Amino acid sequence: MDVALYSNERMDDLLTENLKIIQSDEVFSFSMDAVLLARFCSVPSKGRILDFCSGNGVIPLLMSTRTKAHIDGVEIQERLFGMAVRSVEMNGLQDQIHIHHGDLRNYHIEAGYGMYDLITVNPPYMQTITGVQNENEHYAIARHEIHCTLDDVIAACARQSRTGGKVAMVHRPSRMTDLLCTLRSHRLEPKRIRYVHPRAGAEANMVLIEAVRDAKPEVRLLPPLIVYREDGTYCEELMQIYYGGSKELG
Repeated sequence: MDVALYSNERMDDLLTENLKIIQSDEVFSFSMDAVLLARFCSVPSKGRILDFCSGNGVIPLLMSTRTKAHIDGVEIQERLFGMAVRSVEMNGLQDQIHIHHGDLRNYHIEAGYGMYDLITVNPPYMQTITGVQNENEHYAIARHEIHCTLDDVIAACARQSRTGGKVAMVHRPSRMTDLLCTLRSHRLEPKRIRYVHPRAGAEANMVLIEAVRDAKPEVRLLPPLIVYREDGTYCEELMQIYYGGSKELG
């Protein structure tokens, strides 16, 4: 379907899925963390999926290649919301994906409680008291906890997740203690953790974590994902994700 592209927008290919996505250098574009989360999470074959902090819709679009479940996305920034809606329309996925313009802290007022089998979120990583906020408002909101704290995000996930439902997120390893404590405080029990390292011997710069609502304590620490080989090329697992048509990590 043809959709309008506005000033300073472009249409990019989305991996090898024959999907397109609208992007702009003026707003925060998706990166590897979103791709990894969409391929790490345990996607149900049917039911309902929710993606918080949807940005331009990259995670719902990628998850649509793994399931026929209905997917909702929530994005607070009006410009990114509009880009996501048009990207969904451009790919003809309006029957499966519905993007909402709103605040994740209030989404339960519209949607109710305990409605989802899987919730994904790629939240702002940095607390507002740390780092230098980018002058670009779109980048600052995407990177810093301006509109939602980590507790806000996890509390919203807990409200929307059914008992036994899964919550998957990507974050910085430096926030790992906060992640684990906050998840458990909201009855989301961590079950799968995978650290992502840029190269062998380097510290992890991302962590993928999946929790289950009201589950018993027991966590699996999965093998680390090493992004680049010594020659600078992607590892085989990422080569399959980006160029080989693989829809799931591991």
